[in-house]
Amino acid sequence: MQKDFCQQKNSMKLDILIVMAHPDDAELSCSGTIISSVSSGKKVGIIDLTKGEMGTRGNSKIRISEANDSAKLMKIKFRENLGLKDAFFENNEKNKLLLVKKIREYRPKIIITNSFEERHPDHEKASRLVYDASFLSGLEKVSSKYRGKIQKKWKPNFILYSLQDKYIKPDFVIDVSKFYNKKIKAIKCFKSQFYNNNSKESESYISTKNFLDFINSRSIELGHSIGVNHGEGFISSKSNIGFKDLFSIL
Repeated sequence: MQKDFCQQKNSMKLDILIVMAHPDDAELSCSGTIISSVSSGKKVGIIDLTKGEMGTRGNSKIRISEANDSAKLMKIKFRENLGLKDAFFENNEKNKLLLVKKIREYRPKIIITNSFEERHPDHEKASRLVYDASFLSGLEKVSSKYRGKIQKKWKPNFILYSLQDKYIKPDFVIDVSKFYNKKIKAIKCFKSQFYNNNSKESESYISTKNFLDFINSRSIELGHSIGVNHGEGFISSKSNIGFKDLFSIL
């Protein structure tokens, strides 16, 4: 377990905690929302479950370095990696309790994780692990310690699943038009993963020449659905989403 990038060492209460299977998942699926939230003063942190070491390109050291570069660009509070085994981590008791400790440490109002229906099985496993750990975090009798002290239970207000590869009709879409260019810069921090004509490594699904065109098209499609240039879609773990008043809606 490694805290790779951190603006503030002490434990803090977050507005949003992003928990994703791999470095670059947050950037590909919801970095526009992350950047937008940070710009409005929200406290945002990222936990990557694995180092993406089983990916076709790059290695764990490169992936961590790229993740840190992106974290600095997005100006989040911290980014850490739990070091679970890429492609082989399980939704078991040990990993659930590891994540319970993190949820109780940072006490986020909102958790954003991978979609529950995805091309990559790690994404689906991550979404279930996050859901289960979030539920357990709210139970009084599930015990955990941080720095030798018993942690208090914590239940986030929302768990949100961000769209990445497979399209699922979102429950809502966030306007990220003002932050789209910076989103692309954050994605491109992962130089090892995307198209490079000079690379001697094998081509992967996301390193094809037109993959970033797909990211752009998806962003335009979601933006178009709410009448803006670029959007990011989310599915809520709750069956209904409430608004305080009609003026909270675009």
